Amino acid sequence: MIVTDHQPHRVSVHVYGELTLADYREFEELVNYKARFDAPVDLYFDLSQMAGATLDAALEDLKFSRAHAHDFRRIAVVTDSQWIAWSAWLSQTFIRASVEVFDTPESAQAWLDAENA
Repeated sequence: MIVTDHQPHRVSVHVYGELTLADYREFEELVNYKARFDAPVDLYFDLSQMAGATLDAALEDLKFSRAHAHDFRRIAVVTDSQWIAWSAWLSQTFIRASVEVFDTPESAQAWLDAENA
């Protein structure tokens, strides 16, 4: 399950359980809208409750990242999973954004908020 929220120039995503292709498409729709009218966009991903992702969602993420390489300014990822942290760093090869991985939601939000001050 995915829960999204947006503010000017920021999209927040919380994933609970398994990330499916339908969940990812919901995220894509919101980001496509925000990128069109508010680019560049900051992304906040709280993946601390994510149990995994379906293969089709992971492949869609790869395609989406390549298609939106210049639409993001900063990406904050909250996770305690080394695999997710590693994949976040790997995504920097496709995206021209600053990507940081955090242990807590508060530190991720503080990083994004400090950049906007």
